Amino acid sequence: MCAVLIVLLTGPRILIALWYLIAPRRWESAFDSAVWPILGFIFFPWTTLIFVLIAPEGNVDGGDWLWLALGFMADFFGSLGGGILRQRSPAY
Repeated sequence: MCAVLIVLLTGPRILIALWYLIAPRRWESAFDSAVWPILGFIFFPWTTLIFVLIAPEGNVDGGDWLWLALGFMADFFGSLGGGILRQRSPAY
């Protein structure tokens, strides 16, 4: 259980770092400044990865908003999930 949680928390951040090292021009064309990818790395890693995947030129079209929403929900509900895991139900 702990290993799964560690992979879910660090996995997208490791992938962001590796992908940036492999294809920095894609990241530079997706974002206007370095502030947004850094903030995405810290707070919304899944959303940042999906944005670079679907919008290499920085433009999001029609159905791409669905993918961004899914990435945002993964980040948002993933951060809330830690509190749920800490709650213990009484043993019967």
